[in-house]
Amino acid sequence: MRAIQSLARGLQIIDLIASADEPVNVKDVADELDVDKSTASRLIGTLESYGYVQRARDSRAYTMGKRLHSISWQLTNRFALRDIARPYLVQLAAQTGECAHIGVYSEGKALVTDDIQPEISQLRVVSQTGRLLHLHNTALGKGLLAFGDLPLPDALPRITPVTITNREQLIRELDITRQRGYALDDEENEYGVRCMAAPIYNAVGLAIATIGISGPTVRVHDQTIDMLAKAVMDTAEALSCELGYQPDEILSS
Repeated sequence: MRAIQSLARGLQIIDLIASADEPVNVKDVADELDVDKSTASRLIGTLESYGYVQRARDSRAYTMGKRLHSISWQLTNRFALRDIARPYLVQLAAQTGECAHIGVYSEGKALVTDDIQPEISQLRVVSQTGRLLHLHNTALGKGLLAFGDLPLPDALPRITPVTITNREQLIRELDITRQRGYALDDEENEYGVRCMAAPIYNAVGLAIATIGISGPTVRVHDQTIDMLAKAVMDTAEALSCELGYQPDEILSS
């Protein structure tokens, strides 16, 4: 009977953290479950050890862990995210004239699950489906970190001279990313290439993927970046809405 009660309490904690707008602390859990703080702390510790919850950045409170994000992706994948996203990728590539792609979190990297090349382009950037990308220096990856509330990678290898390799600098970059609504890779993964990506949300408001474009710096520059970013964000929002995301309801809940 105790084991069943512990399981029930664990599920309550997951529900509480998944539905909370902000990280949840031990006292919040204790109050919700009507238990003492030591019991709440032990329950959270068990969930943390299995990856279902994790410490929020610079905090003693908790958010959803990598395991829950993985389950969320698996559930969404059952509804064929790739098939649903394909028309949006085609439209984004045609609208921007750049390679459009979609990425999901996979084992500490950003996995490119699909990509579309524009029909007419004299200079193309190739983004191969199935490719695994670093999180800290790519637009798809930084978008997942910023909007998916994922833990920072342990290693931040330098890929180009401008790759961010300092954790504090990366944290600041992710804050900027959240404020402007899209992630930017400014030649941090490949010299001469700029990329941008925006989050795709599911019906419960979880950022389960990112969608973006990659193009040469001769086309993706200060004069075009705002227009291209708007196209990416508009596409991400439209795709999110098709998946059941209702931003007004999420914000007001």
